[in-house]
Amino acid sequence: MTPQQVLHKFFGYDTFREHQREVIEQVLAGGDAFVLMPTGSGKSLCFQIPSIIREGVGLVVSPLIALMQDQVAGLRQNGVRADLLNSSLAPDAAEAVAARVLAGGTDLLYVAPERLLSERFQRFLTGVRIALFAIDEAHCVSQWGHDFRPEYLQIATVTRQFAGVPRIALTASADAATRRDILEKLEITRAAQFLSSFDRPNICYRVQLKENGRQQVLRFIQAEHPADTGIVYCRSRKRVDEMAAWLAAKGINAVAYHAGLGPGERTARQQRFAREEAIVVVATIAFGLGIDRPDVRFVVHFDVPTSMEAYYQETGRAGRDGAPSDAWMLYSLADVVAVRQMLGRSEGEERFKLLQQRKLEAVLAYCETTACRRQVLLRYFGESRNEPCGNCGTCREAAETWDGTVAAQKALSAVYRTGQRFGAAYLVEVLLGKDNDRIRRFGHHRIKTFGVGQELSAQEWRSVFRQLMAAGYLTVEMSERAGYRLAEKSRAVLKGEAEIRFRRDKKPPTAARPRGDKAAVGAVTLEGPAAQLWEALRRLRLEIAQELELPAYVIFHDKTLREMAVSRPASREALLAISGVGESKADRYGERFLAAIQGFKAPAD
Repeated sequence: MTPQQVLHKFFGYDTFREHQREVIEQVLAGGDAFVLMPTGSGKSLCFQIPSIIREGVGLVVSPLIALMQDQVAGLRQNGVRADLLNSSLAPDAAEAVAARVLAGGTDLLYVAPERLLSERFQRFLTGVRIALFAIDEAHCVSQWGHDFRPEYLQIATVTRQFAGVPRIALTASADAATRRDILEKLEITRAAQFLSSFDRPNICYRVQLKENGRQQVLRFIQAEHPADTGIVYCRSRKRVDEMAAWLAAKGINAVAYHAGLGPGERTARQQRFAREEAIVVVATIAFGLGIDRPDVRFVVHFDVPTSMEAYYQETGRAGRDGAPSDAWMLYSLADVVAVRQMLGRSEGEERFKLLQQRKLEAVLAYCETTACRRQVLLRYFGESRNEPCGNCGTCREAAETWDGTVAAQKALSAVYRTGQRFGAAYLVEVLLGKDNDRIRRFGHHRIKTFGVGQELSAQEWRSVFRQLMAAGYLTVEMSERAGYRLAEKSRAVLKGEAEIRFRRDKKPPTAARPRGDKAAVGAVTLEGPAAQLWEALRRLRLEIAQELELPAYVIFHDKTLREMAVSRPASREALLAISGVGESKADRYGERFLAAIQGFKAPAD
């Protein structure tokens, strides 16, 4: 079969997306490929289709058991011969998989890097015809990336044993340094490179100041996503547990997920996320790598991530189906201090720590920007956008700025004159001239900067310190009690040789702002009978999914159901013309969906 025939027969699509056809042809011809595509843009087809067509089995290296299970379940529903080998299988089940592979009965085999590196598995591979090696989530190979996995460094020791077998490395987020590192570590420096746009126009990027964080998250979910599935990321396991319990107590269907849970509990909660219609997972970054669920409508960052790569990867778990979705982050001075301290405690050579510091500074600059957030995000990854996007927080409500040069000089002077050992709360009291016992004990009521900041409120001064910290004019040491210290670049400000503009903080809204025109980002808006039919088809999909103990999206994506609700196919041929309906799914579910469509009667008003 041709790639086009495979695309339609197994996956139900008529056209390829950007770069998919070129990547597939490169691999079919026996060449290596490096693929960078945003989450949800169809990276998996780039190795799945060649694995189906080429002789032998496509060996897919994937870092997470849950990801393997989701992809294999979806492939089998599409009629593709796919298997996995990992620790979740009982010995007899693993032996059955191995037998199918040796007999040529599977086209795709998913394995973890640890399995690939074992001597026993490598002996097994000597008796297998390998169609290709696919290294998914390839950024895990790079120490400059955001999710480094030491096992990935050894993948090339296996792949080099199979000369002539094409290798394809895939990732959704990698800057130029990370891309170079991936190519070198996987020994595919001559691979053809396919880089898609990083733009996800359906995602609205917003950042708010954190004032009462939990309440802000609750209001956001209740006002904008009351019946949607989403993810809330927190920095620590303790925060995850506390946030999940608090949201659940407020009536949100929320569940915690982090690496401190036992394997069985993690699996159970992952399955809940995959199968429940509206669920909020509160998680550390241990959750989400390679998530396949297409209808995640929002991703919340309760704490600031440590790099733009991590932020992009995590926000990319929203809106994989192309429908409007939110990437919503809370941000505070305490976050800035905490992530800088965490960076200071990190291990590694100075070059690595310096790079991580620059990555963090890019995140802080993104948080404080007054420009279009999408333009800033794309620029970080080397991509330009001429016009503001219209679908981010700053585009929807332009940020106001003010000349903060004098305020910055006062703040920096207060840091210096108090001995560079106090935090923002104390320094604000000094600037406002608070005559209290602590200030008198240290004698700071006698310094020149005592009381010179009466023109600003305490909240405005906290904003000044936050923005100075974010811009690198102030640093903080590792100790929990250590205060601010002047950075080298603060010298020019104190000498009057540099000007500073601050953004004026807006009070977080108590109610959700209008979402705007969803049609502008490609949403399908259903009304009247079509909307009612869509809900009926969703109920049928959930019924089938529960019967088969599968996630609902494995049966059909929402986009496919919407198209059914609009076009109302009356035959198998018409059903096959709908995007996302391949021959296998038409055979499995076609009669039930056609019957539901034909028997649907809109309720009377």
